[in-house]
Amino acid sequence: MKFSEMNISEGTLSLLEKHGMVEPMEIQKLAIPLIEKGVEIVGQSETGSGKTLAFAIPIIEALKSRREIQALVLTPTRELANQIESVFKKFSKHKKLRIVDIHGGVPIEPQIRDLRKADVVVGTPGRILDHIRRRTVDFSKVRYLVIDEADRMLDMGFIDDVESIIRRTPETRQTMLFSATMPREVRNLASKYMGKPKTITTKKQVDPRLLNQFYCEIKAKDKFTMLVHLLKRENPEKALIFTNTRKMADNISRNLFLRGFKVNVLHGGLTQAKRDRMMDSFRKGKIKILVATDVASRGLDVKSITHIFNYDVPNNADDYIHRIGRTARAGKDGKAITILCRRDHESFRRVMAKYEFSIEKMKFKGI
Repeated sequence: MKFSEMNISEGTLSLLEKHGMVEPMEIQKLAIPLIEKGVEIVGQSETGSGKTLAFAIPIIEALKSRREIQALVLTPTRELANQIESVFKKFSKHKKLRIVDIHGGVPIEPQIRDLRKADVVVGTPGRILDHIRRRTVDFSKVRYLVIDEADRMLDMGFIDDVESIIRRTPETRQTMLFSATMPREVRNLASKYMGKPKTITTKKQVDPRLLNQFYCEIKAKDKFTMLVHLLKRENPEKALIFTNTRKMADNISRNLFLRGFKVNVLHGGLTQAKRDRMMDSFRKGKIKILVATDVASRGLDVKSITHIFNYDVPNNADDYIHRIGRTARAGKDGKAITILCRRDHESFRRVMAKYEFSIEKMKFKGI
């Protein structure tokens, strides 16, 4: 099936073709026709599966610019909000819709002005609630509500905020919920605020035939030395190094820089402007290595990441999946390497117990 065979206007098709998009991805084939028919959906789909277009296309097709908020997209992180805003703007140029990105870390006054004329609002729960309390936003005309990365919202403690926002929208709205995993709290959210949604599940995005997973064991005091050794040996085209804390991310980034690596750091403690600069440098290949906390494990669509290094093993097994899901995409090979010391073994066993992975012990001769 091609986009041209779906119920999509010539204007949208032209923009899709301009950006080299001819055949819809699995989530798009399944979701777009249902959303167009007014069906509420619960989509279980990984980041990078194409789900943003899956809900953006039918919303863009249905809306006309009215300078009132007709669609609201809730998402857990600033980076993901930026990306979703970009997709909406890219594929709605012919409709002249006003897309507004609402998140923290930036001045609120320009947002207040933009909200007065917005057709589509993409935002994070905290800043959206801030506007609600200030009475600077009106969701009474919302026709479409998208809750993206619902399980991440849960992990970050946003579920209560999300519910508060949902209650400010009309009951007649059409709701779409997307989540990589479906914990009980997310299922409860869907049953509480959706009628009889259609559930869509797509296959995992990481192809095990393309993703090679390894681990190596080392003493805690030698962990950084091992990371340096692996980076020199692997010489990655583009690599993400994951840590569990901001402090560790800063330390590793600084020490790698002192050893001559082109490296930046990304975590929630940076200003939005700095996070945007870091991501732009990484995407454009100006730097080859990004050290990050799990703020980067979801929602960041960066092409051609060849290597994932887990400097720390995540406490949550699902976070391991989201980390390694940044590589081995679009038919390209990828490699994930986890560096283990004694304190990491319990978390690593949780990952191995939950997922049937083939993770090979890496052989090396000294460091």
